[in-house]
Amino acid sequence: MANDVFSFGPTTRVAFGVNRIARLGSDLVALVGEGAPVLLAADPGIVRAGLAEKVEAAIAAAGGKVGLFSDVRSDPLGAQVDAAAEAARSLGAKAVVGLGGGSTLDVAKFAAAIATADEPADHYALAVNPLPSKGLAKICIPTTAGTGSETTRVAIFTTDAGEKVWAWGDELRPDLAVLDPTLTVGLPSLLTAATGIDALVHAIEAATIRRANMMNDAVCLQAIRLVVRHLPRAVEAPDDLEARGGMQIAAALAGIAIDNSGTGIAHAMGHALGAIGHVHHGRAVGLCLRAALDWNAAADPARHALVAEAMGVPAAGRSAEAVAGDLAPAFDAFLRRVGLPISLKGDGLTEADAPRLASVTMAPENKAMRDANIREIRPDDAERIAAKVLTAT
Repeated sequence: MANDVFSFGPTTRVAFGVNRIARLGSDLVALVGEGAPVLLAADPGIVRAGLAEKVEAAIAAAGGKVGLFSDVRSDPLGAQVDAAAEAARSLGAKAVVGLGGGSTLDVAKFAAAIATADEPADHYALAVNPLPSKGLAKICIPTTAGTGSETTRVAIFTTDAGEKVWAWGDELRPDLAVLDPTLTVGLPSLLTAATGIDALVHAIEAATIRRANMMNDAVCLQAIRLVVRHLPRAVEAPDDLEARGGMQIAAALAGIAIDNSGTGIAHAMGHALGAIGHVHHGRAVGLCLRAALDWNAAADPARHALVAEAMGVPAAGRSAEAVAGDLAPAFDAFLRRVGLPISLKGDGLTEADAPRLASVTMAPENKAMRDANIREIRPDDAERIAAKVLTAT
């Protein structure tokens, strides 16, 4: 049942358009003034592709010194966040611009948030300690359409102890998200599919977990409709800017959705799957939701029927239970339609790994996501769902 007591917070300002990146200089002037030093965070692949150089030129139009930080990896380390924060300090930066996928955006906005203080990233893990009250200005420019990091107050990172955790707070919310479809055209089809499924899972979970609410439904359900409409085309025709733009908007909306109500079992287990098998995050959460969707739907058919209808499942004249019952097959069919690999055999994982996957799912760092799920997740539930994930073909 949706909450009848809830809050719906403001979100990042979003600027969308083909070649919108050309106006980045004026965006920075409006935020931090003309001539202010700016740190650009971009992963090595973005640098090699020439996108960082393009954005550096747009930043330089604001008249300030530009520094480049490119020591970013997938599932970034807290040490990399610390290094980016130190780079911003050394530059005297007034703003940090993140250019790339979710990992880069997380590093950029987290570094901007802590650059004005002395504590390392690990100090803020799991929101144990509050973030500094005033950080640097933050602009996020996604080159994928999936994580929604450009519109959220969370950053995912790996601690010195090797734990994949999160930091959270209003201080992590970007001041501006620039969505330019031209920046996602070079994304390979498999990554286009995986990141797009990440956005879809965000929207589905936000619409069906305990904190789901009618105001957030407007955001969640529109994100689902956009993914269903545009992701297949983005995979099949990478240079289709309408499809790419539709997916960027979907991902940003899905980011707003989880920022307001959170995620559930797919992310609790998806983070665990990424930790033990290094499975791409979007693919991991997609496979975990696929395994848990029918189980969750049985607990709240009405909410899952709304999601099913947004995905195109016929609803007229049918009960919520019947419509919700068709959601898991529809979701599975969509994963296959966009080419997401379902089997994990090629990743070196088998059913024998189910206890370990379940154990990490039940670890303290995943508690918030477990608690948000529409159904209580006990250890035996986690192991059963983990086995389903690992034996899928």
